[in-house]
Amino acid sequence: MKKAKLHVEPTFDFELLGIVSPIRDYRMAWLINKELELSLVKEEDLELEFLNSEKLEIAQYFLSLPHGFIQLLKNKALNSTQQLAYLIPELKNIDYFLLVQDETEQLDLSSFMEKLAQNSLVQSIVRVDISKLKSKENLLTY
Repeated sequence: MKKAKLHVEPTFDFELLGIVSPIRDYRMAWLINKELELSLVKEEDLELEFLNSEKLEIAQYFLSLPHGFIQLLKNKALNSTQQLAYLIPELKNIDYFLLVQDETEQLDLSSFMEKLAQNSLVQSIVRVDISKLKSKENLLTY
């Protein structure tokens, strides 16, 4: 019997901002809500299980849009063995990721970055090129 393999290429149809800030996740969500006039809401922690049987719980905040979403993900977390682990290990210096999918293209990421950068609690904010990330599949949470 002939076998067929199904190869699925995921699409990363969102923009990604990396945020460096020492504040806790609930405070970061509040800051983003205040500065960008959004309504991110705490969702159940995202659970990722890796092939090496390691489990990672990531704090997440979510806002559903008519044609997309905005999601805040914490990069650092404790894994199942209580050791520090990262959602995107190659970007250990980033504390949070803001995923923005807007099919209407009405949201202005440059303005998001400017507003957040002006806040003293945000040390740095950068636009991340998803295509250059090795562990980009970890960002597929929906």
